[in-house]
Order: sequence, then C-alpha cells, then structure tokens
Amino acid sequence: MFEDFFDKIKDKNKTYITLETTPPHEPVFSHIIEKIEKLGLHNKVDGFSTTDSPLAKMKYSAILAAKLLQDRFKKPVIATMGMRDRNKIALQSDLLGANEADIRAILALTGDPASMSDQPHTKGVLEGESTLLLDIIECFNSGIDYAGKPFKYKPKNILSFAVVNSYAKNPKTLQKKMQKKIKHSAKAIITQPVYDVENAKLLLELIEEANKECCNEKKRAELIFGIFPITKLRTAQFLSSHVPGINVPECWIEELKSASRDGVEKEFEVGLDLSKELFYNIKKLYPKMHIMTANNFELAKELLV
Repeated sequence: MFEDFFDKIKDKNKTYITLETTPPHEPVFSHIIEKIEKLGLHNKVDGFSTTDSPLAKMKYSAILAAKLLQDRFKKPVIATMGMRDRNKIALQSDLLGANEADIRAILALTGDPASMSDQPHTKGVLEGESTLLLDIIECFNSGIDYAGKPFKYKPKNILSFAVVNSYAKNPKTLQKKMQKKIKHSAKAIITQPVYDVENAKLLLELIEEANKECCNEKKRAELIFGIFPITKLRTAQFLSSHVPGINVPECWIEELKSASRDGVEKEFEVGLDLSKELFYNIKKLYPKMHIMTANNFELAKELLV
C-alpha cells in the first residue's frame, strides 16, 4: 500500500491527492470518518492525513485517528508527529507502536509553541526541531534506534514527510529550508497553502535546485502543494496579514471584498470559484496536492468534483 502510495508521488504523470483531517477535542473520531464516507471523499483521494494537536490545542491522538481512517478506507494515512509534546523516548515509542499498526507515513513537525495551548501551565518538551524526528525515522529504516542499538525485528519502512512555507521575500530562503529537510532524509515536502500558479512554478524550480544540491548524498524529496480553499474575506485577510510564509494575492482580497458587499452567499460563491480555478490550474501544472479544509469536508467535495 505505501509503496504504491509513494510511487504516485514520484510519478509526475500521476495525480496524487491527500485530504487533511483534524481529530477533535473529543474521545471519538468516528463521526469524522462517517462524514468523509457519506460525502464519498474516500473515493476521490489517494490518502489522508491526521493533524497532531495544532495550535497546541489538545486533541484526539493523530496516530490512533490514522489507524481508524486507514482501517476503514484501506488507504494510506500520513500521521503528523510534533516535537513539542515528546522527548526522544516518546517519539521512538510512538513510532514503534505505529509501525506494527502499519501507520508508516509520518509528517514531522516542530509544532506550535506550548504557550498557545488551551491547557493550563503547559510546558513544551522540544528536544529538537522536526529534523530530529526525520533523523530518528532514518535510523529506524536502517534497523536501529536513535542510540544506534539494533532492533531484533527491523521496523517496516517509514515514509517521512516534512513541511515548508509557500512564500518568502527571498526565494533562496525557501530553497535552503528544502535542502535542510532533504539532507535529513525527508522523502516528500508539503508546502503551506499556495494561492498563485506563478508561486507554484517557482516552488517547483526551488525543489529541483534543492535536490541537485543534495544529489551527492543520493537524497531527493518530492514536492506536494498545500491547498486551502478560501471562501471568506476575513480568512483571506487573516492569512495574508498574520500567517508567515503564505501569500494571498491582492486580487483575491479585492474580489472577496467586492463580493462581500453583496452578502455572505456572494462572498462564498466568489471565494469558491477562485479556489476551484486555482485547484484546476495547480492540478494541470503539477498534480500533487494536499487539501486542507479544517474539517469542512463539503468544501473538499466541491474541489474534487
């Protein structure tokens, strides 16, 4: 399953689409699975992902949610693992348990700071950034733990994913970040949401340059474009003004601003049309995409018609 999954990522002629899910602040995940199934989204994507308590807000386990999704739909799930809440012992313990459960695609994140948490007096662990987890995964794939001790039973191969911003004033900054993830053996890099085809073309150039820099080490990563549909002016303004590493074109903001004067429905319609056109154009350019909708799966269905 995972070998075919990764082959699709590497094959430039094949469409590869994953859908992000955010486990809830609840002891159940089944209602999210049922919603995905009711909308038929499992038939329109190649796999899923589960987030790991984003914004340091306590949520249901990303690994257990990945297991439930994978068992139901028989499609690979990328489980996010953040560095914020685990030391080297916990990281490796979770990886070992996930491995036998066949959760073998891992998205390595440093994680949002514990200071943002909704839990009182929360302290971050942060023994390292996401590259430490990538190094641990490389060790596991070689049959040893991070201390260099061999396992009696070699873990099944783990696919390591990483993330990168989609925009920077100096593009070389992004290339260096990509190179760093590649040097630490990331196999695929998912971008923050992209809102401009020219921006997407630049990112493709940057990943190729980054891969060339790492070719002596025989390391390479594939690029996956993050897609986050915008249907509200306030969302566009928030992303543009407050989220580093994302660039929402001014024309999107102006179109949404104009539409908002005609009411919420018109604003939604214009935003959806912009998002659909972007999705179509990105797919035509390079059909490797990761859809993020903050569990608004109806929006995902609109893109995947």
